[in-house]
Parts: sequence; C-alpha cells; structure tokens
Amino acid sequence: MGNQEKEAVLVVLTSLQGKENTAYWDEFLELVKAADMEVVMHAKQHMKTVNSATYIGSGKVKEIKEMLESTAVDVVLIDHVLTPLQSRNLEKAWNRPIMDRNALILELFETRAVTAEAKLQIEAAKLNALLPKLVGSTSYLGRQSGGRNKGAGEKQLELDRRVIKRRIGEVRNELKRLEKQRAVRAAKRQRNDLPIVALIGYTNAGKSTIMNQLLARFQKKTAKQVLEKDMLFATLDTSVRRIALDAHRQFLLIDTVGFVSDLPHELIEAFHSTLEQIKEADLLLQIVDGANPHYREQMQVTSDTLQKLGVENIAMLTVFNKADRLQEKHPRCLREDRVMLCAKAEKDIDFLCDLISKRLYPLHQKWKLKIPYDDALLAQLRKQGILSEIHYLDDAMLVEIDADAERMRKWEAYLA
Repeated sequence: MGNQEKEAVLVVLTSLQGKENTAYWDEFLELVKAADMEVVMHAKQHMKTVNSATYIGSGKVKEIKEMLESTAVDVVLIDHVLTPLQSRNLEKAWNRPIMDRNALILELFETRAVTAEAKLQIEAAKLNALLPKLVGSTSYLGRQSGGRNKGAGEKQLELDRRVIKRRIGEVRNELKRLEKQRAVRAAKRQRNDLPIVALIGYTNAGKSTIMNQLLARFQKKTAKQVLEKDMLFATLDTSVRRIALDAHRQFLLIDTVGFVSDLPHELIEAFHSTLEQIKEADLLLQIVDGANPHYREQMQVTSDTLQKLGVENIAMLTVFNKADRLQEKHPRCLREDRVMLCAKAEKDIDFLCDLISKRLYPLHQKWKLKIPYDDALLAQLRKQGILSEIHYLDDAMLVEIDADAERMRKWEAYLA
C-alpha cells in the first residue's frame, strides 16, 4: 500500500467497548486495515451515554481539535455509527473528513467494486447515505454563502438535493436493466436444469478459497478463478461457475458478497437484487471461519441477513473452515449438517464434494428413455452431461441416463 495509505485519528468511546463488544471492536480495526488506513493516534473518552450533538463531550471535542491542529492526518475515524447531525458538527469543529463505521464500509466497498453493477450499487448506497447529511447542513450553507446570504445557500442546498435524487433515479434505472439481464441468465440456468449451490457467510471466512479449490480440482482453468485474499471484502462481485464432479453430477456454484455485522442499510438495499440469487439455490454452503473466536456472532449475522432477504426453507450445510489454524484436532463431520475442514487441503475438498453430491443427488440411479428422433430432449440430456448410452432403433432412440428420481418426474412420459 505504501504512500497511498491514509493516516487517521481514531476516536473511541470506551464505555461502548465492553467485553460484549470485543468482536465489534476487532472487526472495526480489520475494516480500517482493509481500507488502507493507518491509525497514528487514538483519542479515548469514557461516557455512559453519547452526546446527541457531538457523540463525545464538548471538552474532548476541543482537545481533539488542538491535537489535529498539530498534525496532518487525513481523516478522523469514529468506531460507531454517527447521526447526520453528529457528523456535521464534528466535521465543522475539526475541519477534517469524518468517517464513522457506515462511511468506512461504504468507502471500502467503493475501492473493491470491479464490475459496472457493483460500482452502481455502491454509488446508490453512497448517494442515499449523503442525502440526510445535506438536510439542515449549516456548515454546507456557510461554504455556499460565505455565511452572509443564507437564502442563497438554501437554494444551492435544494439544488444539490435535486441533483442527488435525480442521479439516484438514474442509477436505480440502470440497476433494474442489469437486474433484468441477470434474470434472463437465471432463467437460462434453470432451463439447463443444473442444481445451484450458493456460498454464503461472513466476509473473509474463505468462500472464494473454496470456489477456487473446486475450480482447480474439477476445471483446472485458472482464468475462471476469483480474487482470493486474507482481508475483509476482498471481493464484492457475485461469481457463477460450473462445477462438474463427473459426467453425471454437475452443479452451478455461486459466490456471494460476504456479510458483516451492522451492514449499512443503504448497502443491504443496494445489494439486495444481487443477493436475491441466493433464493435460486438448491443448497446453501455457509462458510464459517472456525478459527475466529467470534464465529458464533458471525453465524448469527449471517442468519439475520438471510432472514432480511427472506431466504427460508433452503437446505444448508455449515462448513467450518481454517481447521489448520486450530490447536485442537476436530472430527471432520461434527454432525450431519456441520463439517470442519481446511479449504486448502485437497482431501478435505474431496470430502466436501462427496457431501455436496449426496445432498444434490440423493437418489442417483440409471434410467432408460425412449426418445423420438425429432425430439429435442436428447440435446438437453447431452448438455446436462447425464447421458451414458444411446441405441438407435427404427422409430426412436433408446438412451440410458444417470439422474435422481426428482429430476425424472418431468421425463416420465419417455420411460422405456
């Protein structure tokens, strides 16, 4: 990162950082690190309740102002979510950009976005977060009118609000267009009749690692691999890859954006359409960082996020990853729907594939079908990779396929 790294002052209310908030605090520091920022100074205050106008006490505001006047730090970080009023007041008092937890996550997402859709989603989230900060912004009015003509400043403020609202409308329309394209692709996937497995879970739990290991094991195409890095939100873009365990057992694997506690509602709204793809899944693989001391809280965040998305009644297999970082040895299969493994161990990936196969193809068996020569079903069976034998008769083709009983229901009329 080098000279691109921003220097920051971190302001903390210690009363909000009790033992129950250790996970929250550790995660905030990881977010700072992932955003290429270095905390060069800390400012702490112990208060039982937050100040509604400035978050911290007025005395501490003045103390930090004096500290900032003797340094060239780029930004002031607040480890919790500020109200628009608190954010405006602190920015005015310190003459520095203020970044609370929500703003930090939005900034991080913006730097990670790669595809046009992800960039639009982040832009929509940032614009929605900006609107309430403009309302009644006295510091903003002062800059516009020089503090002398408040009416002119108010006109400019209203104009800016209109510009932002118009841009939000434009972004939403473009996202709707992209959403329609994604719906077409989803319909095509359904026509291909391949089961769908979705990787879900907390950010940096190892979802991208598992996808890449499966691709390396069964596709051997490095170009299809996704970015894999040990940091929060290394990837934001949803990826779909075809995994062929063998000629007869194939599925589509979807890697989704990772979750985090208290994800800003603007981001949940922006990424809602993308995460809707989870609803298409036949099986959810919840990837958990088994070596993280706060894994239970992270699992709860995943559960809460799925509930917000309305994802229910989809079979789930919970995969506790990073077993190699644990001091104690654990059995691979903790129970029927929970396993412990290391995503970078080939034998563990094979074990996971066996579990996925048993979930997706529980009643896999051979069937004989009689298909007329002018019927398109043969091409469909070839595409799905479940055709094992074919014999040509006078009036039709006699084929043998490998499929489960559920899939065979739609082809009952062809049974020989």
